[in-house]
Amino acid sequence: QVQLVESGGGLVQPGGSLRLSCVASISNFRLRIMAWYRQAPGKQRELVASITSTGITNYVDSVKGRFTISRDNAEKTVSLQMDSLKPEDTAVYYCNVRISGSDSWGQGTQFTVSS
Repeated sequence: QVQLVESGGGLVQPGGSLRLSCVASISNFRLRIMAWYRQAPGKQRELVASITSTGITNYVDSVKGRFTISRDNAEKTVSLQMDSLKPEDTAVYYCNVRISGSDSWGQGTQFTVSS
């Protein structure tokens, strides 16, 4: 009923770029707030970026100006373009949607920023 599949992880050099994508097999995709979270080892999962049904975006301060979230309602996808990557961006990134008060998560995609 709800399936979120992320892709785009890997290894990237500091200052590099990476694009993450999430295919959301859900109903009424265009009405949902979609989000990307990340979790680094030993740390709490944090909201990185979100986008509403009307295209309003929100970003955690640490990624503002570097990350861009977008959505394609026809394809039911949400993407996260990450530029000027830093080692502290290293984490598992998760696609998220809240439906009827319940969170659904993708399996996560790992990427590492390292020289």
